[in-house]
Amino acid sequence: MKRFSYSIKGQVQGVGFRPFVYKRAIELDLVGFVNNNETGVEIQVQGKDLNIDALERSLKVDLPPLARVDSISKKEITLLKEPSFKIIESSQSSKNSKSAQVACDIAICKDCLRDIKIKGRFYNYFGTNCTNCGPRYSIIKGVPYDRKKTSMQSFLMCNECQKSYEDPHDRRYHAQPISCNNCGPKLSLYRDNIQIETQEIYKRVASYIKEGKIVAIKGIGGFHIVCDASSDEVVKKLRAYKNRPTKPFALMCKSLEQVKSFACVSEKEEELLSSKEAPIVILQKNKKVDDEISFNIAPNIDKIGCFLPYSGLHHLLIEHLQNPIVATSANLGDEPIITNKETIVQKLPFVDVILDFDREIINGVDDSLVQVVDEEIQILRASRGYAPKVVKLPFASTEKILAVGANQKNSIALVMDENIIISPHIGDLGSLEAFGYFERTLETFKNFYDFEPELIVHDKHPNYETTKWAKKQDKDLVELGHHLAHIYACKAEFGLVGDYLGFSFDGTGYGDDKTLWGGEIFVGDSRKYHFKRVKLLGGERAIKEPRRVALSMLLEELSFDEIIKLDLDVVKAFSKDEIKMLHQSFTKDLNAPKSSSVGRLFDAIASFSNIAQSISYEGESGLLCESFYDKSIKKCFNYTIESGVVDMNVVEYILKYKVDKKELSTMLINTLVKIIIEISKIEKLEVILSGGVFQNKTLLELVCKGLREENIKFYSQKETVINDGGIALGQAYYVLSKKIKDIKYV
Repeated sequence: MKRFSYSIKGQVQGVGFRPFVYKRAIELDLVGFVNNNETGVEIQVQGKDLNIDALERSLKVDLPPLARVDSISKKEITLLKEPSFKIIESSQSSKNSKSAQVACDIAICKDCLRDIKIKGRFYNYFGTNCTNCGPRYSIIKGVPYDRKKTSMQSFLMCNECQKSYEDPHDRRYHAQPISCNNCGPKLSLYRDNIQIETQEIYKRVASYIKEGKIVAIKGIGGFHIVCDASSDEVVKKLRAYKNRPTKPFALMCKSLEQVKSFACVSEKEEELLSSKEAPIVILQKNKKVDDEISFNIAPNIDKIGCFLPYSGLHHLLIEHLQNPIVATSANLGDEPIITNKETIVQKLPFVDVILDFDREIINGVDDSLVQVVDEEIQILRASRGYAPKVVKLPFASTEKILAVGANQKNSIALVMDENIIISPHIGDLGSLEAFGYFERTLETFKNFYDFEPELIVHDKHPNYETTKWAKKQDKDLVELGHHLAHIYACKAEFGLVGDYLGFSFDGTGYGDDKTLWGGEIFVGDSRKYHFKRVKLLGGERAIKEPRRVALSMLLEELSFDEIIKLDLDVVKAFSKDEIKMLHQSFTKDLNAPKSSSVGRLFDAIASFSNIAQSISYEGESGLLCESFYDKSIKKCFNYTIESGVVDMNVVEYILKYKVDKKELSTMLINTLVKIIIEISKIEKLEVILSGGVFQNKTLLELVCKGLREENIKFYSQKETVINDGGIALGQAYYVLSKKIKDIKYV
């Protein structure tokens, strides 16, 4: 007979871990207790050695669906006289810093979905959940994860919910958001800001959508703006109201069958659509797409983002609808997702109807966005279901480190002990509201973990809001170049140390030489190659107008008089006076910063081929070019690699041959693949591929195929964000890598 104490760290709070331990301990005739604390879960068990060993095995292989054990610490302690095994109240210790992991919000499970269809206290109840599903991060105020520390604290459980909550054999045991029709939050429907009384609220909302109304619906982490996806008229209206000319809208569909009616769905994509995370999955449109949904959902591109209902509310509403619905985040421009009705009324006056409920959203959280590349998941936005995210380290940090990320697609990362904790997507910090959201998210995580950073890592860009904020703090600072941070983000996911050949391709980032980078190739931490720089005529305007990038490339090779005689669409996109003015800007370096960005190469090709002379959202040129890719075309542009500069001879080809959209788009992607393979063969190192350009599915799949054929090992992010949403992770891991001699391995 022995007694042991276990300290369990990982995803072990709010996921049914304690009742799992309780039931297993009872089966094995063990006595003792299990409880939550500020670092995870504590277990004390007493009994026969064989039975204790069996419990230990269960902790490693038989966990509940949402649980994850990262570490188990064990020590033998003094025997006690106890009659049974118990689950006891959460404990708090002033000695320990908080490190219990905050769980993600999870889609409603099949059991709860069945409950809302059966007569009983959960029938038609939108907030039905259990320990295997439902809201988590969005309702949490602090840890340990207990009801009193959530937005459910004001809802007193009815007798039946209380009984379920206290029964370790019930799947709703200590499900903190537990509630039902008798005791939980209530739905409210508003039209013209006047509350509408109705006994059939889901049917009424569905009827408004069918009539062409624009509806705001409260979800787990914020409001969606919803409308009928088959109606050209209402989708056009929504685009006009949101000032969103062409950026794709996501669709919520009632079933996989409905998704498959207008999109191609692979086995892996089906798995993601049906997963507990329920992200938006980017899919290939099929030939029937224009018969099923409005062209204006995702105009001009061959992809469509779809997701399935993930809350009881969505399921109960969508069963009354035949068509898919647009379900886009309720916000304006760069502002964060709206989480309350009052802000909808204030900022989105075009909304006709609001469906609200009275459970407060403590932490706003967007829908996650993913795609399948090379038969693997690629995360483009880590939010509901995927974040907060913990990257487990093979060592423990001796310092508390905060990484504040990039200005676009911002997220933050905290380093504590052996964990890097990544926040959900915060967004572009282009407005006061967005930066306020950044500061609130930071305060939320500092509160969760009693976290006060000793060191802050920030980007080198002096005008990033995160850089300016960091420099106002009275802390030790480390600055890191944007593109090296991309490489270290990938290294962090795979736990890599040492030197690799890193391809860091994106749209724009601040370089070590104070030019704009974006086509950088590193050997270890040193940039060894980069793409030839092009002047961005008009600075930031060039990022929205591909024609300016293409014109700049022409000005590198030709005189003003030669250019205005060309029969090219990019030349026709300007007046003669405009070209003259931009020629002066080019020759005198007036508002014409240099950029080595691969993203700008896609802009140039979009302009030269007349796919787009101006764009309305980041990455649009890349999506448009990818949609014209033709695998039957094997041609590439000529290029040179001299003194570390990669020069693709695009203009030479365009002046010599007739321009074709498919050919130019295909040649760009083919040439990038060829360059990556050639440099990889020269350097003879394992390869890292990171940065927003590698969101181009065709490009990345071709690179992966080529590297495999050359037997070159490579890494590209799967479980963390490959674009700027991963910068904070890379910043954190860079600092840790530099301190590797001073850290303690665990």
